[in-house]
Amino acid sequence: MNTLYKNYILLLISMLFVSCSDGFEEINTNPNAPIEVQPELLFRQVIYDYGEQMSYEGFVAGNLLSQHFAMVDFNLFDRHDLSSPQLGGNPWPIIYRNLRDNELVLEAAGKSPVYEVFEGPALILKAYMAAALTDIYGDVPYFNALNGKQGHITPAYDAQEDIYLASGGILDNLEKAVVAIKNYSGSQTLKGDLLYNGRLQAWINLANSLRIKYLMRISDWVDVAPALQAIVNEGEYIQNNADNATFDFTNSQPNTFRMAVLRSGDFNLFVQSETLEEVLENLNDPRQRVFFRPSEATGNYEGLRNGPDASNTSISVANYSLTGTIFRENTGALDANFMTAWETYFLLAEAAEKGLISQNAQAYYEMGVQLAFEYWQSEMPSSYLTTGNAAYGANGANPLEQIITQKWIANTINGYEGWIEFRRTGFPQLKNVAASLNNGLIPVRMPYPADEAALNAVNYQAATANNKNSVNSKVWWDAN
Repeated sequence: MNTLYKNYILLLISMLFVSCSDGFEEINTNPNAPIEVQPELLFRQVIYDYGEQMSYEGFVAGNLLSQHFAMVDFNLFDRHDLSSPQLGGNPWPIIYRNLRDNELVLEAAGKSPVYEVFEGPALILKAYMAAALTDIYGDVPYFNALNGKQGHITPAYDAQEDIYLASGGILDNLEKAVVAIKNYSGSQTLKGDLLYNGRLQAWINLANSLRIKYLMRISDWVDVAPALQAIVNEGEYIQNNADNATFDFTNSQPNTFRMAVLRSGDFNLFVQSETLEEVLENLNDPRQRVFFRPSEATGNYEGLRNGPDASNTSISVANYSLTGTIFRENTGALDANFMTAWETYFLLAEAAEKGLISQNAQAYYEMGVQLAFEYWQSEMPSSYLTTGNAAYGANGANPLEQIITQKWIANTINGYEGWIEFRRTGFPQLKNVAASLNNGLIPVRMPYPADEAALNAVNYQAATANNKNSVNSKVWWDAN
């Protein structure tokens, strides 16, 4: 009797379990909740999040490495301890998060004709963000890094050369993007487009300006002359500020530049660097008034040598030039910058000066300078390009140094671009920091974040076997 009773109870329990679990997923799924995000919403989010985050990173970290700004306190990063990010200095998660979301847009474009319009622009964004990632860190997980659904949760580190040149890499994706946009015959508009409001030709121009940029970046290692000349001959690249790949910040939330809402104490940590002060004063460059405020103590524009030891040196902020109102009180005049006409012209000027294209280098240079002044809403003095030190080749100046320096000036807060281009070209000549924590050396790459050693240990160890994750180990295109 007891055995029959026990069997009966077990039967009831099993029936109850089946009845509770049968259809469990269906019952507990909200039919009104979306399980996929519409591509236009993701596309907009990628553009905004990447632009906003990297503009902030450019202000608080990139500008220290490039020596546009210096930091008066809490300055381990400015002293080149790059493993100690403070207000910023860790772009790794920003870039990967947006690469992941952008990959979802690409997947949607490949699954439905309704979303095909996103294919080309999303490929362009993928190339742009991948370039930032590898130019900052060197070899990184890329080809399998965005395939978590396929089980690639610990991706291998890919060589920078492959990320640039292999199928599915930076240059290949930009070429595929142009083809995809030109071949698009659908009627859908490109919704969520913060950069160009759906103008597909503008995206083609952006892709080709980026091709110019990345071809020049690897030009010491690859014969890029034929590709560059072909782009110039076709003429489909960004040629005026109206077609810049930028979006505007606002003077009020929610789209104000982040420094405007940080504590005053944090904002006031950043002052003009001694390096930029000397460059601007040598050129008698009025953009100094846009980038900075006069020192309270002297009424002049005063720069600080990067990387002081704040624990042993008494520094008064009043003695130096704080950053300008465009970064705090007047952020509606500030852009999140992906690519511009002036950067394109400076790249073409460099290519022409090096004989990679047949056009006139000085004409490209002067157009780049004019557009850069216009971009920063500053009137260029009439003598700036004729009798001043910015005149092409004036007073025995090195034209290549002039080209890169003008690009460096205009790239203020544009991510890590000024530092990347210094590493590639050696211009302008940066100073040794005051109290270096890197043996007096200027870093040539960012270290991988500490999480990688724990979460992707085997591949991390393979990637760092030779360089020990050193900030002094050059990336592929810089290894000359």
